[in-house]
Amino acid sequence: MKHLLILVISLLFLGCARQQKKFDDPLFEKEKKRVLELAEKYMDLSPITVTAQVCERSAGGIHDFYSEGDYWWPDPENPEGPYIRKDGMTNPDNFTAHRYAMIRLSQLCGTFASAYLVTDDIQYAAQMVPHLKAWFIDEATLMNPSLNYAQAIKGKETGRGIGIIDTIQLLDVVKAIMAIESAGVLSADELSGLKAWFSSYLNWMDSHPYGISEQAKDNNHGACWFLQAAVFSEFTENERMQDYVAEKFKGTLLPCQMAENGSFPLELKRTKPYGYSLFNLDIMSGLAQVLSTRNDSIFTYTTNGRSMQKGLEFLYPYIKNKEDWPYDQDVLHREDWPVRHPSLLFAGLSLKNTSYLELWQELDADFENPEVIRNMPIRYPLIWIN
Repeated sequence: MKHLLILVISLLFLGCARQQKKFDDPLFEKEKKRVLELAEKYMDLSPITVTAQVCERSAGGIHDFYSEGDYWWPDPENPEGPYIRKDGMTNPDNFTAHRYAMIRLSQLCGTFASAYLVTDDIQYAAQMVPHLKAWFIDEATLMNPSLNYAQAIKGKETGRGIGIIDTIQLLDVVKAIMAIESAGVLSADELSGLKAWFSSYLNWMDSHPYGISEQAKDNNHGACWFLQAAVFSEFTENERMQDYVAEKFKGTLLPCQMAENGSFPLELKRTKPYGYSLFNLDIMSGLAQVLSTRNDSIFTYTTNGRSMQKGLEFLYPYIKNKEDWPYDQDVLHREDWPVRHPSLLFAGLSLKNTSYLELWQELDADFENPEVIRNMPIRYPLIWIN
């Protein structure tokens, strides 16, 4: 097995004459089978956008994304009053329809773009077009390129900056668009319209008080802001933002979020320290994957004794065997982690670490728990190593 994994690393770094040849190694067999089966399941589904369902509690309009804070509940002593916070405890009665519509879009686009990459069959790429037009181009159904009403709290806030974490579900969407650009299924005007939408949203993220406060967060929320900025600026060719993200990752995110032992102290303080540590490692690894070049691997970049390599070394033993986890146990969903984390694949390829690649291949990619799905925004890694 190990010689095959070493072979795939060589192929990935040397390049291939045809794109889909990159995925011919046995390392990717399970993922190829998964996306092709999903593609058949998702074929010809109709688009569902934010306009399909409106919450009466939203302060926005029909085209505005709306969600409610996960950990906010009615106050038993004042049932009609402002909600109170229970960290780590998700309220199942909060409005989540827009989030799950966006997750559905992410799943469809990630699946079809991955299927296109491994088959070179443009029918898969073409399946994305109606969904992309409905969400970002068609005036009757599109989502406004802003997030003024996300993570609202009844009786407290009509929207919050931390709501920007909801659009991490667009990461696979944008990577999928980039993966099919050469397929010719999007017209020049459609591609221009998609880039205009994400350019507008990125500008909102960078200029609105919600976005300004969110990028300053020193936990997973800040990392999620920067990963979105990295991917959206890559797609829209915003070089200023690309340079800014790279500078902030090296100078702020890595040294401020990671301890010298490779852990994320602020995530360890949460009521779900294991799940949050895995989540932040995946997000930071996504950043390293986007920011790395052929001659500059961000996985080996070190500052003040901190590096993504050290982050993987810290968590890998507990991904391999979570029973060895020495910190507090998660209050919910402990049994649902780990899954097939992209951090293992990205770091395994970059660092040429076969142990990471073997573990990635072994773990489950067909998780269905909604809490895991929303905390695993990179669910189609083939479009990230394209």
